[in-house]
Amino acid sequence: MSPGPSGPGGWRRGSFGSPVCRYTAGVETPHSSRSAQSAGTSDARAGTIWLVGMMGCGKTSVGKSLAKRLERGFVDSDQEVERVAGIRIAAIFAGEGEAGFRARERAAIEAVAGAPAVVSLGGGAVAQPGIAEMLASSGTIVYLRARPETLLRRVGAGETRPLLRGMSPVARLSKIRSLLLERAKHYERAQVVIDTDLSDVETLADELAQRLGGETA
Repeated sequence: MSPGPSGPGGWRRGSFGSPVCRYTAGVETPHSSRSAQSAGTSDARAGTIWLVGMMGCGKTSVGKSLAKRLERGFVDSDQEVERVAGIRIAAIFAGEGEAGFRARERAAIEAVAGAPAVVSLGGGAVAQPGIAEMLASSGTIVYLRARPETLLRRVGAGETRPLLRGMSPVARLSKIRSLLLERAKHYERAQVVIDTDLSDVETLADELAQRLGGETA
């Protein structure tokens, strides 16, 4: 599959352009009414499919496309935190600090754990105490891996990333490397690992759907 036009931050989106999901009560669900189980079953699809990895690795873009293929709902935990709080994550960090955000993030994860959905998690979620164990016991963890240089290109100026805001490009790259080094041991606990540096969204979603036992569109 040849790469498609680049999206924000350098993402090659392939054919991922038309809306395929609708947003309802914090969960995006496929338009198709056919159940996920009728599309084929496997142990990997028995619970929640958790997408983990650094900011900029492609969790949200790939997650939406993967959810379409598996005919599951899609949840972005960061968006769910914002929906419940009624404010942006940057404002949560400013008013409650990282500890306040992590508490809200944990609540969002607990609320969806075990549901037959594809869930995109914030970059630091899996590193929080007890979260990795919760994810493993309620579904399949998928690590979307990318090099620091790739992540820097995708996040751009980082204005919407509280941990990178206001930094120079050199400082952002250093911070990304530091965070990746700190979190790598948690990411590597995933049952499925896929590199996202060179592949477009649709190719990654196809490969993951096949590896997880689903049918591709």
